Amino acid sequence: MIAKINNFEVDLSKPIDISISLTNNDDNPIAWYIDKPIIEPVVFGDWIGKVSEGSSSTNFNNIFFNPHGHGTHTECLGHITKEFYSINQSLKQFFFLAELISVQPEIQNEDLVITKNQIENALNGTSPEAIVIRTLPNTSDKLSMKYSNTNPPYLSEDAAIFIRECGIQHLLIDLPSVDKEQDDGKLLAHKAFWNVKNVTNLNADARINCTITEMIFVNNAVKDGNYLLNLQMASFENDASPSKPILYAIQK
Repeated sequence: MIAKINNFEVDLSKPIDISISLTNNDDNPIAWYIDKPIIEPVVFGDWIGKVSEGSSSTNFNNIFFNPHGHGTHTECLGHITKEFYSINQSLKQFFFLAELISVQPEIQNEDLVITKNQIENALNGTSPEAIVIRTLPNTSDKLSMKYSNTNPPYLSEDAAIFIRECGIQHLLIDLPSVDKEQDDGKLLAHKAFWNVKNVTNLNADARINCTITEMIFVNNAVKDGNYLLNLQMASFENDASPSKPILYAIQK
């Protein structure tokens, strides 16, 4: 199915899924020092909500997971503010023009950091509504990575400021966080992107409708360039929700 949007076309029959699915086995990626998700049938006495167990006509599972630590998720500034903000209330539009870039984080002391210069060079003067950052090397290990206590790469504060100043509203990245794993609660990149100056008393120019999506995975077969992004999520009244970002190649 070909859809015409503004002055370009996209083939909706060829989605590029850049999300990581959530499972209850050891293949699930994990961050932030938690255990793997739990997906298990409801049990009432002798009744088990699983057709294969013979006592139920339906599969009826409970799921226990953490959106920040268990897979692809989209978050709003409520992730870092004292006042409650919901991703379900912050994200009200779901299609955006996006630029996919690939960057190899630079070594800085004992860290791997994505810098402002790398982002600026990769964007090459463009100002998309959304940016999708694929870090290099890009291997399938990201689909099942155990990130806790590994000091993964992260985004510098200057890079996050540059992204904000470009007018980019939605930031997607294949890391567990845009910030350093252990940074004493500074959260410099989060605050810079959302323009949050005071987490207790939110400033009027904070970017309430902008989002960060973490723990995506972009296959190497997908080329850098512009895409139509469909940012899908579940309707959770929470600071973050599991999400399913989809890219569509733009036909010139």
